[in-house]
Amino acid sequence: MHNQPQLFHPQAEAALANPELRANFRGAMDYLRDKRKAAFADADEEQAIRDRAEAIRQRCLSKLPELLEQLEANCTANGIRVHWAENAEQANALFADIIRAHGGTLAVKGKSMVSEEIELNHQMEKAGIRCLESDMGEYIVQLGNETPSHIIMPAIHKNKRQVADLFAEHVPGFQHTLDVDTLIQTGRNVLREKFREAHIGVSGVNFAVAETGTLCLVENEGNGRMCTTVPEVHIAITGIEKVVEFLADVPPLFSALTRSATGQAITTYFNMISGPRKDDELDGPREVHLVLLDNGRSQAFVDEEMRKTLQCIRCGACMNHCPVYTRIGGHAYGTVYPGPIGKIISPHLMGLEATKDLPTASSLCGACGEVCPVRIPIPELLQRLRHEAKQDPRPGVPPLRGQKAAASRTEAVIWRSFGLVTSRPALYRMLTWCATRLRGLMPKKLGPWTRCRTAPQPAARTLRELMAERNK
Repeated sequence: MHNQPQLFHPQAEAALANPELRANFRGAMDYLRDKRKAAFADADEEQAIRDRAEAIRQRCLSKLPELLEQLEANCTANGIRVHWAENAEQANALFADIIRAHGGTLAVKGKSMVSEEIELNHQMEKAGIRCLESDMGEYIVQLGNETPSHIIMPAIHKNKRQVADLFAEHVPGFQHTLDVDTLIQTGRNVLREKFREAHIGVSGVNFAVAETGTLCLVENEGNGRMCTTVPEVHIAITGIEKVVEFLADVPPLFSALTRSATGQAITTYFNMISGPRKDDELDGPREVHLVLLDNGRSQAFVDEEMRKTLQCIRCGACMNHCPVYTRIGGHAYGTVYPGPIGKIISPHLMGLEATKDLPTASSLCGACGEVCPVRIPIPELLQRLRHEAKQDPRPGVPPLRGQKAAASRTEAVIWRSFGLVTSRPALYRMLTWCATRLRGLMPKKLGPWTRCRTAPQPAARTLRELMAERNK
């Protein structure tokens, strides 16, 4: 199942009409919100963590070009081969070249949203290379030929019965059960053999440390460690915004990430990769490659306001607290990054032609901004993107790809007329006088509007009469 952002409205309607999907998300979101609330029981501590994390991300982004050069130099000194990719096509070509050079036909992958962004699995399949997801949630959605519906928990849209049905269809010898432990063990048994067979391991990167040339990987299942140590070749891919300046920057960001994402003080595994296996070491990959992907991030970087989008550490808290996401799920958006953060990231990655409806899919309640661990002002950026989708770029600001994609002549005429009327007091008074006299022509039924509301009725007494009574 591969939805498209251009079809957001019909996809959202289909999701709303699916009671099982809505129940799955309702339960999952309530659980995750409660976990985060418990992790930040001390409000003062929460604010301190968010302040520190925001300051680190803004400092690192302000030095991004220099830090990327430092990261490349230190990674190279550590024996990591660094590659640059301007877009998805270049990134996939790099993967294909590296894998072919080692005669590989199977790659095992840890969870990586950037690899989803470039459609790595699909593109490698065209090249005759199979990519097997080893994260349990990713493995489940891969079996169902779906895409992740959440950036932290890819299969959160499925319940245990749906997972059991999927295993019964695709896993030989599986005996149908609703026992969660048995379901998890079934997936692990399949994946364990593949780690031994694959020559290529693929992972994402949570933090890339410029100071030391270290790649940090956060996980709970251990599959990330297996992907990065068992195969002979490890290929890591990350967006260019994930670089941090110092190793000391990682612990505060790690704390903000885990508490916001799953309500944990610390995850089960935290991996730090600083190079390939040395001659005196018994395990680890013989080669480590790092692919640094731009894919629209530079466009966001040069705009000082939109640069705040790149502060994201991919915790998913904004999705968990979004009333729109909770009701329609992740697939309705038709983008790799759904929910509030996806609505401000996707226009840079895909252009406004494809994503013009997403910034309007928000109530602007502000919950996403209130829980963001790095304080991205998501509501303000959504309003900015709504403007960019309809108007010319602001002076001195580079245009987004697809600028004015949602522009409407009819809407422009309406707003110009409104501006004309409200800027001329005499004309405004005349038109409001006419409107009050002609209100009797308003229809009794206003279609869908009256399903939950009643049409306005003339006041029984005027405001002047009420004030006169009060002053008696």
